[in-house]
Amino acid sequence: MKKLILPLLFISGLSFGQSSLRPTIDQKAEAIESKVIDWRRDFHKYPELGNQEVRTAKIVADHLRSLGMEVTEGVAVTGVVGVLKGGKPGPMVALRADMDALPVTERNDFPFKSVNTAVYNGQETGVMHACGHDSHVAILMGVAEVLAGMKNELEGSVKFIFQPAEEGVLDVDTFGAKQMVAEGVMEDVDAIFGLHIDSQREVGQIGYRTGPFMAAADFFDITIKGVQAHGASPWSSVDPIVTTSQIITGLQTIVSRNVNITEAPAIVSIGGVHGGIRHNIIPETVELIGNIRTYGDEQQELVHRRFEEIATKIAESAGATADVRIKKLYPSTVNHPELMAKMLPTLQEAAGTENVILVDPITASEDYSFYQREKPGIFMMLGGMKKGGDPLKTPSHHTPDFYLDESGFILGVRALSYLTVDYMGMK
Repeated sequence: MKKLILPLLFISGLSFGQSSLRPTIDQKAEAIESKVIDWRRDFHKYPELGNQEVRTAKIVADHLRSLGMEVTEGVAVTGVVGVLKGGKPGPMVALRADMDALPVTERNDFPFKSVNTAVYNGQETGVMHACGHDSHVAILMGVAEVLAGMKNELEGSVKFIFQPAEEGVLDVDTFGAKQMVAEGVMEDVDAIFGLHIDSQREVGQIGYRTGPFMAAADFFDITIKGVQAHGASPWSSVDPIVTTSQIITGLQTIVSRNVNITEAPAIVSIGGVHGGIRHNIIPETVELIGNIRTYGDEQQELVHRRFEEIATKIAESAGATADVRIKKLYPSTVNHPELMAKMLPTLQEAAGTENVILVDPITASEDYSFYQREKPGIFMMLGGMKKGGDPLKTPSHHTPDFYLDESGFILGVRALSYLTVDYMGMK
């Protein structure tokens, strides 16, 4: 019996850290729930595109200063970083929220419906928090208030990262998280935690996965060049259109024949084919554009290598050439296995064991991955769909009808606060 009890005691101490603070966290989170919802509605009504989050950033900075934090503004253009120093020595825990909205015209009819517009890619458009970043900001502001109210009891410090431009900025090569890392925001951090609201997961639930969780995202452009000719004499041409069709088919064999899909999926999608302007002319060039999704560096390298080999060799076999350009965007979001194992009991305490659900890999991407490349990190999905809702009928992210059940926000506040104090207690 002694051999059994000692390991259990060790695991309990390791997993629950400063669990004595949880009742206080619960009380404070409940007390500010309505404030979190009000913040979110304000941000939703006045959304701002990437690197333009001036109003949002000011509200965040003013709030953090009111809580007695050291605040730095203008990080990575419009980002805000606040540091809460705990009353006891310990690690630096980072928490992150993204602030930017999307060029989407909202169709909902809420009192807090977006009123903002902008010019994006030369077109007038509505601006909408159609991915839930407004809720991320509000939740993290709530966490800041909760933890600031118990700072003397914290065994460490907390860095609150409010990041711009997670969705990227048109014609700018970098993303908000990558730029924040470049400006040193992770240098003194020991671990980082973050969440993303999920409009198709029930409120009260948390989705997680160990290891590769969200996909790396890469864009590609291919220029296939042949020899132009009259459509009535195709033998005089090197037809880039026929060559392109063979390349498109060949690229699909990467997923079906080269990737071990029992380990992780991969995606190669063609987003556009552009070539020719007249019925009876075989053109000289065709342009292909699209995107690649992979999980982990090794799989990404495999897919990229096969992609270039297939495109260039098929073109060569036809007497044409293929100029392949692959642009890496986001790395794969990878939850640190050891940290995930340590913190999973904390998530289960926050939401209830039955509500913390192991999920399949997500083919969408997140620039949160840049933080995880610097220090161990966990990223999770927070339920934002009404209880009993049908995920197939609930508007998805990046759509004009995107909707969130705000009753799920309090769990986000509790979960991030629990993770912070428990991690501190483990060090």
